[in-house]
Amino acid sequence: MSTEAGIDEGRAAFREHRWTDAFRSYTDADRLGGLPAADLEQLATAEILTGNTPAGVDTLTRAHEEYLVLGDVAGAARCAGWIGMQLMNLGDAAPAGGWFARGQRLADELPEPDAVQGFLLVPAGLGKLFGGDPAGAREVFSQAAEFGRRFQDKDLSALSLLGTGQATLMLGSADEALRMFDEAMVAVTSGEVSPIPSGIIYCAVIGNCHLAFDLQRALEWTVALDRWCTDRPDMVSFSGQCQHHRAELFRLHGAWTEALGAAAVAQALFAKGDPQAGYGGYYEQGEIQRLTGRLDDAESSYRQAARSGYDPQPGLALLLLARGEATQAQSMIRRAASEEDGATRRHLLPAMVEIELAAGDLKAAVRGAAELESFARENPKPMVRAEAGQADGAVRLAGDDPAAASQSLRQAWRLWQQLGVPYEAARCRVLIGLACRALGDEASALMDFEAAHAGFLELGAAPAAAWAASLMQASADDAGSAAGPLTPRETEVLRLVASGKGNRAIAAELYLSEKTVARHVSNIFLKLGLSSRAAATSYAYQHGLAG
Repeated sequence: MSTEAGIDEGRAAFREHRWTDAFRSYTDADRLGGLPAADLEQLATAEILTGNTPAGVDTLTRAHEEYLVLGDVAGAARCAGWIGMQLMNLGDAAPAGGWFARGQRLADELPEPDAVQGFLLVPAGLGKLFGGDPAGAREVFSQAAEFGRRFQDKDLSALSLLGTGQATLMLGSADEALRMFDEAMVAVTSGEVSPIPSGIIYCAVIGNCHLAFDLQRALEWTVALDRWCTDRPDMVSFSGQCQHHRAELFRLHGAWTEALGAAAVAQALFAKGDPQAGYGGYYEQGEIQRLTGRLDDAESSYRQAARSGYDPQPGLALLLLARGEATQAQSMIRRAASEEDGATRRHLLPAMVEIELAAGDLKAAVRGAAELESFARENPKPMVRAEAGQADGAVRLAGDDPAAASQSLRQAWRLWQQLGVPYEAARCRVLIGLACRALGDEASALMDFEAAHAGFLELGAAPAAAWAASLMQASADDAGSAAGPLTPRETEVLRLVASGKGNRAIAAELYLSEKTVARHVSNIFLKLGLSSRAAATSYAYQHGLAG
């Protein structure tokens, strides 16, 4: 194959989003006779998208140098900016800063205004955005957007709109920010934006929709991102982040097996070269492990997530709470909330209220619930209203106002049901039961506890199931029964477990298959929140169920 033929094939593959083919053709042509600067840029894009970002950075460096030889200062400055952006994604902050500085110096040498000057404002805006100055960031992104409009640069316009939206969200105007995100996504989905900016915008918009508690919008754009990635099957970059977002939605909607599967795929794509997929892949895995009671595994996953440089919150603080370390959890969530921007802080508030209540600081919990309620009034999305209502109900319940608590909690429960978020709906149902019990309506309380318990069991949420079971047990004890949530057959199996018999001996005594006995034992453990036969034996003796 000649150099020219290889270049032609590389360009054709690039246009058709066949990144691996583009990489191979361009690489062959480069080996035979070299590539022009613009084709080097496309080769770098193919390398980055297929997971080899370091090689992409090297190729962009070659393109930068080639543009300098040609006297194309704008092209050289553009490459410098993209090298800096890729190095930032890899966590190499100092080299990234050096490349941004070089790009800015070159842009300052241009005799006439150019779109690249606007592009180099994007990293400056990101610096302000994540440095705690969202107002300053919005101003910088607005300046970049003006360059995009002036030079009709679709990539720059879309990236500037994304940055402006992120700054606006951090400043508390969620609806305005979401409109900006939608507009940026229109440019992406219509094919106006090139591949790497498209992936950046897809993933950032979905993440910010979650921060804004807009679950429906996050779902819609995740479906679009999934379709975009599926149409590019050899793409690694952004595909892992897509799987992270899929895992988060699966978790919220109660499909926990599917969530673990998506998280595992995200981790695999992280290993293949999607640097932004690691945090979400491990964090979402940790969330499922925490909710199902595998606390040591969850801690390991959160630690893996933390290696990305992001704080695994609120999951890690809630893990400490699950271990009974309420004071440490309180210190951790307070520290995390104090360090984050406004949008991320609001995302931590539901967990903060839960932890403050567990730690016994009702005043702090009330402040957190009030902050969440204020945000819900300004941005009345169903999910934020559900979170705010549940937090308000929890603090009112702790403040001995069960009637008002019940009203808030029932409204929140209906919203969780409409959103299809079963775990939070079940948690809300337990709190409703506690409000009923405080009001003297024990029959209704028991029905709420039983409904929540069934929901937790269906999800496999062992700790929460044990919580609901303990509340049911209180009702059962009042009624003179010690079996609690166990069926008569499960009670009999528990009695035999407590006597020291193994599954085979129990099966023989009850005329059951060993497989059926194993299922009964598993159900007993799940319903009672136990993890061993020794714990089951102890429970049986404590509750008068031993033989």
